[in-house]
Amino acid sequence: MSVPVQLVDATPVLASLDVRRSVDFFVSKLGFSEVYAAQGEYGIVRSGPVGIHFWACSDPGIPAATSCRVQVRGIGQLYEHCKAAGIVHPNAPLASKPWGSSEFAILDPDSNLVTFYEPDGTL
Repeated sequence: MSVPVQLVDATPVLASLDVRRSVDFFVSKLGFSEVYAAQGEYGIVRSGPVGIHFWACSDPGIPAATSCRVQVRGIGQLYEHCKAAGIVHPNAPLASKPWGSSEFAILDPDSNLVTFYEPDGTL
């Protein structure tokens, strides 16, 4: 490429067995806003600059093998919120990782793994 390119954003698109349920989960449990939801087709939620999209899928093995990472500020507060909501993955509590981040994960209703992380030194 002769023209400099700068990547500016990325949006995860997760498989969903039930688009309405996926959108409702992210809205009710994580405070996202619903942008779009068409059952059996596609859904979108947003929280500030972070958007997550959902595509309708009928194979439960696909979301169970899918994950995404979302960078946050205030990981401790988000962790406490998710812990109180009972959605923290039992094998992924808040921990500092050797690659320089503090992180924890949740499973959405279709078993997509969503890891929230914050670079270390920002707690």
